[in-house]
Formats: sequence, structure tokens, C-alpha cells
Amino acid sequence: MPAYDGSMSMYTAGELPFKSMDFVVKLGRREIEYKVTIRYAARANLYHLQQFLNGQQRDSPHDTIQALDVVMRESPSLNYVTVSRSFFSKQFGAARDIGDGLECWRGYYQSLRPTQMGLSLNIDTCSTSFYKSIPAVQFVKEFLLVTNPRQPFSDRDRLKIKKALRGVRVETTHQQGKKSIYKITGITSVPLEQLSFPCNDGTQLTVVQYFEQRYKYRLQYTAWPCLQSGNDSKPIYLPMEVCQIIEGQKYSRKLSDTQVTSILKATCKRPQERENNIIQMVGHNNYSADRLAQVFGITVTNQMANVQARVLPPPLLKYHESGREKTVAPSIGQWNMINKKMVNGGTVNSWTCLSFSRMPRHVVDRICDDLVQMCNSIGMVFNRKPVIEVQSASPNHIEAALRDVHTRAPNLQLLIVILPDVSSHYGKIKRLCETKLDIVSQCIHPKPNKNKQYFENVALKINVKVGGRNTVLERAFEPSGIPFVSDVPTIIFGADVTHPVAGEDSSASVAAVVASMDWPQVTTYKALVSAQAHRQEIIQNLFWTATDPEKGTPVNGGMIRELLSSFYKRTGRKPERIIFYRDGVSEGQFSHVLLHEMDAIRKACASMQRDYLPPVTFVIVQKRHHTRLFPEVHGRRDLTDKSGNILPGTVVDSSICHPNEFDFYLCSHAGIQGTSRPAHYHVLYDENHFSADALQMLTNNLCYTYARCTRSVSVVPPAYYAHLAAFRARYYDEQAEGTDGASVVSGGPAALRRLPQVKDKVKEVMFFC
Repeated sequence: MPAYDGSMSMYTAGELPFKSMDFVVKLGRREIEYKVTIRYAARANLYHLQQFLNGQQRDSPHDTIQALDVVMRESPSLNYVTVSRSFFSKQFGAARDIGDGLECWRGYYQSLRPTQMGLSLNIDTCSTSFYKSIPAVQFVKEFLLVTNPRQPFSDRDRLKIKKALRGVRVETTHQQGKKSIYKITGITSVPLEQLSFPCNDGTQLTVVQYFEQRYKYRLQYTAWPCLQSGNDSKPIYLPMEVCQIIEGQKYSRKLSDTQVTSILKATCKRPQERENNIIQMVGHNNYSADRLAQVFGITVTNQMANVQARVLPPPLLKYHESGREKTVAPSIGQWNMINKKMVNGGTVNSWTCLSFSRMPRHVVDRICDDLVQMCNSIGMVFNRKPVIEVQSASPNHIEAALRDVHTRAPNLQLLIVILPDVSSHYGKIKRLCETKLDIVSQCIHPKPNKNKQYFENVALKINVKVGGRNTVLERAFEPSGIPFVSDVPTIIFGADVTHPVAGEDSSASVAAVVASMDWPQVTTYKALVSAQAHRQEIIQNLFWTATDPEKGTPVNGGMIRELLSSFYKRTGRKPERIIFYRDGVSEGQFSHVLLHEMDAIRKACASMQRDYLPPVTFVIVQKRHHTRLFPEVHGRRDLTDKSGNILPGTVVDSSICHPNEFDFYLCSHAGIQGTSRPAHYHVLYDENHFSADALQMLTNNLCYTYARCTRSVSVVPPAYYAHLAAFRARYYDEQAEGTDGASVVSGGPAALRRLPQVKDKVKEVMFFC
């Protein structure tokens, strides 16, 4: 029995009795003949795999693991709908309607992974969106909320439907006893009633007439456009009312917020329930009875792996001496600001507020008063009076209103913006403030009845936006200091690349790099952003060299170099150690990213001074994985937090980790709802010679220094900040907001795709918070 990967490779447990053989296969209703050649390619090296799993071989035998993975996927791929590494089916639970003609299916993720325990099967439950198997007319009604068959489509609606249905397979329903399958390639620009085609006798026949004459079928939705299959030169017209969407097709475009909420409701399970679901899934799949697994001699245990874990203690946090509580020991990943003042409160002398909401003026004034009072009460020095009068403006005149404020108060330190009642203006406000007007802004949600906690959270954000610090690690001030940070000037980088959502093929990817600007406190970060080629994973603009067009001399630049210079300006010291946390890299890209980005870091350092080579530790941070850690005994207070999840600070660095590389799973946050996902840290390069304990402690401690809340966060803050900065920069690209993607500008290295530059004043503070 062979296992087939759906592409070019087939695997058998033993040799076939030939090296190469041709076969003729007939497929489909018309029995089209295909010639298939099966040719011996290679023998998987199981000895190499065994050596690798025992830690006696460094390089991973990808081909062998891939072969065994295909074997394990053969049966489910025949029975279920396959999406990447996951399988979905209505057998796993009824589909849930999520609106717009879509539904949510349940399924499971499966992957074969080499670990210290040997080969392990990683299984997790998951859900995703599918097109409902409904008539195309019904889909359009749900997607566009139109019902009248006589109502023509606007250009906007036509484009929406074209985007939503392009690539979808439909079957026709107008021929009794016969169904034809087509793939939708587009939608006609004119209504169905205006469509015609030439007959053999040279006359023109409309599609409506053709259906009536040929199939005795009277078309109703003649004012609507027609679906199109084939290409533009030889289109096949498919009236919507004779098309049914075929079941089991994943919807891969961006979901609306309400749809995401619906899916989260369906999948958000407490740890005990999720664990039971996974065990049920494994029972349902019954791997030991799988014929193919038996042929290949593969057995899978039915129990989850038991792993040893440790819980790291939380760090002590320092607040200002003038507060009643000068330090705090967080309890189960959280603490509060009661009786505490920010360790470095910022000063705001000139501020004002601009409201784009329909809120009455006295409500706006009260919000400003409450916010100013909160900022002052927790350690800031905030002028009670705005520098110019608080103003209101229409959401239709955002740019004019912002420019007016900028003209009247050119040295504004902070602009409070109350957002319009209708969402979707946030990006425009941030783009104008940060790339055109050089205004540090804080947006406020227009909903009424804000509580004290809301203003406290906003105050934490404002403080770092005006150059303050909320809290720092107490150890930064002790003689022994923070291990691997305090002994020599140390800079901590975070880097991430965000890609456009599926379906936006033209827009650029955005890279962001942040770096700590204070030492030894390591809590204040500066961010730089850069657009790069669509879906390019490696950060292009870390370092570049060009030639000065006038002088002919070499010019060096790039994000690493600029951040190293900024660190030197702020601290008066050159970093003597670099710790680089890199988010957003898949396993297959590890070596590629390391090679290029380490090279850029090296070159950036050397460009500043010839023999300047600070040691670097390069750590990949992964949040998008399917490893879940459950408490051994659910409900035990000493093993779990309030949500039933494992305790913050839980670290696992054996059993389920890589056979011979330096990696660990760290759950640094307390769960709120659902099952906590630990972050996976994988050290690709370490010239600082961290012990496992030291890096785990540093990473966990840093998770308590995140500026926006009084909780430890699930991923190390520099990586988190890089993600926020990259996400913010997506708003800067005006053209990408339309359809064209980022513009390409000549000059600089290899005509980099330029984003508008963040203005100088904004750039120096944590504007992305």
C-alpha cells in the first residue's frame, strides 16, 4: 500500500518489483487518458533519523520525517477536507453559520515532529471558515444583503462579489440528471439581460433566450451580473441562479470582526474541555487501526505526553519612591497601580483634545478632566488646562481639523483624539499625525461611561508616548543587576514582518525593528519600520550600502545601524552585547533568516567602527504553533490560575523540545479565556553563552515590563512592540488602503519600497503603544 503526498512523491514500506514503469489511467466522465510514470527515487534513511533523535546527528533528516508524515496523513486526507496541515469535516461537529454565506467547520491539526522523546505526533483542535454549500444566488443575498432580483449591482458590489467568489468551484443545476463543474474566474461587467453571443448562423443570441430555448429554463435574476468561467477571450457565462457552491471549499480571504468573534466563540475552550476534545479526536482517528500505519510499522500511543515543567518566579517591579508602594511582587501574572506612582512620570505642558464624535461638549470635557486627573494621580506632571480650546469636528474633515490644530499649536506635546462613532478612521488619523504633522496622539474610544480602569490603561500608554517609564525591573538597580544585561551595555532588539491579508496580492509586506534605548533598565524602545517586497520573509532594510551621488563616497544605512546610533546618543555607550528576538519566522525559514539577518547585524556593527563586533544572541519567537500545555491535574489551585490554565512562568525545555537544539516553551502570562498558548523560543545563534536558566529567566522577567498593562504578556515585549509597530505602519501606505500597494521609489538600496517616514518627534517615543 503506497502513501501519496498529492504531488510528485509516493512512498512504500518496501521496494516495488520495478525501478520504473508507465501506466495509463482513465479519469472523469469522459475517460480522459493520462500517462503516469512511477520511478524509484530514493530510500529513506531511518538510521540517520534514529541518530538524529538520539542527539548523535546534527542535521535533521527532513526527507525521512516528510515521508512518515505523508504516511500518517494518507487516511485522513481521503476522508476529510485538507487545509495545509489540518483536516476538517462536519463529522467533528455541526457547522456554525458565521454570516455572509460562510460557515465555520471544526477539525484538527496534525504534524509529525522530532522531539527529545523521539518522533511525536502533534495534534490540536482547530476551526476555520468555509463557503456554505448553497445556491450562488443565496450566497450573494447573504454576502451583499440584497434580495431584489430586479435591482442592478453597483460597481462596488460587483467587485465585492468578484473578490469573494473568484476561484470557487460551482456545479450547475439546470440540466436534469447532469451536473457540470466549473471554476469561477470572474463576473460580467454588464447584467445578465444584456449578455449575448454569436450563433453558428451569424446571428446574436442572448443568454436569457439561449436558456429558454435550449433548457426550457426561464431566468429570473436578469438584472444581476453573470458568473464567468474560462478566460476573457473565451468566457463561459454561468447565470447565478443555476449554480450551486460545492461543499468543502475554504474561504481564505479576510474575515470581518464579527465573523472572527463567531469563530473564537466556537473554538475558545477551557483547558480541560480542549484536552478532552483532543483525546476524543485521537480516539476517533484510531491510529493503531490505520491500515497504512500498520503496513509501515507505525504505532501511536493514545495518551498525551507527560512533561516536566518548572514555574519561574515573577520579578520584583520598581515604582517611584514617592508612592506608598515602591515595589510590587506580581501575583499570578498581574498587579495594579493602587498606591503606586510611575517610576519616571512624563511631563505634559501643552496638550489639547479634538473630538470627531457626536458626544456633547460637556462629556468630552469630563473625559479630558478624568484622564488628566488619572495621569497626575499615578505620577505624571500633566497641565490641567489645554493649550488651545478643546474642539469638535466632523469625521468628513479629519485632515483639515488636524492641520488646524497643528497650525494653532505647533509645539503640541500630546493630542487627545476622540474617535468618530463609526469605526475605520483610526488608521487615517495615525497616518496624518505620525507621518505628516509630527504630532504624538492618543485616541479615545467614543463609547460613554468609561471606568477608572480604562483611564488608568490609557494613562500608561500616554506616559510612554511622552518619554516616561511606567515601571522597571527592581534588579536593574541592585549591585548584581540583571544577569546578561547589567554587566556590560546591552541592547535588546525585537523584529517582525507583517504580511498583507490573503487576497491582497499587490500590497507590500512591512518589517519593523525595535530596540531598547535605556540601559540597564531595558524598558524604553524605539521603533523603525520599512516596506519590502510582497510576502518577503527576510528583513531587507536591516543594513545597506550605497554611493553618495555627489561625492562618490560609500554611504551606509539601515535599521540596525540607526538603532545602534540612537542607543549611543541616549546612553553615551556603544552596546557590548546584542540580544535579538525575531518574531514571525516559520521553521522552514530558520537557517535562511539567520544567515541573512546575522550577516546584516555584523555588517551594521562593522560599518560603525572597524573592529566593533559585539556578541549576538539570535532568538526566534513563535506564537503560531499547535503545542498546548495542560495541567496534570485540572482544578488544582497550586497548578493552575483562575482560568484553569497553567501558571504564568511555566517553562518546558525537555521531552517535547528539539532533540539537539536550544529551545524552550514559556507560558509567561495568566490565562483570561480559552487555553493559553505558550510562546516557543528557539535560540539559533548564541555568542553570549546563555545558560538555559539565564535566558528563560531574562525572557520571563522582560514579559513583566510591557508598557500597556499591569500584566505579564504572552510574548517578550521587544517582539510584541515590533509587531505593533509593523501593524501600525500598514496604515501609513495610502495606496495600499486603495488597491495598488506600496509605491516603488528609486534611490536607496535596490529601489526599496518606501513608506512615508515617521516624523522626528514621534519617532523618538513609543508612539506604537
